[in-house]
Amino acid sequence: MDDDRVWSFEQSLWTGDADHYRELVDDECLMVLPQPPFVMSGSQAIEAVASTPRWSEVEISKGQISRPQEGLIVIAYHAKASRDDEHYEAHCTSTYRRLEHEVWRVVQHQQTPPLVTSPATESGE
Repeated sequence: MDDDRVWSFEQSLWTGDADHYRELVDDECLMVLPQPPFVMSGSQAIEAVASTPRWSEVEISKGQISRPQEGLIVIAYHAKASRDDEHYEAHCTSTYRRLEHEVWRVVQHQQTPPLVTSPATESGE
């Protein structure tokens, strides 16, 4: 899968409908998301995502792609997603494995929202 198709594939997971998501996420997938239960298996993640509203837009930036072996793609990126008046931001990773020629499934996905830091307080306050 070339780089443009990788990013198109990943973006479609954020914006596609539930059937599209079910088609592209492997039953053996493991996901870590920033809300309970945090760690999910493929079937749990598929049903959790299928029952939530899809994002209408997602901006992917700072993307990196690794191909550690034939039939395996690992990506890392920053995502900004929105729908209606809701906005979401996270650092993400996904891993795809090839099942057959041009047929890929997500086997790992993780999202980490940016850390919230407070300004350093001056001594004596």
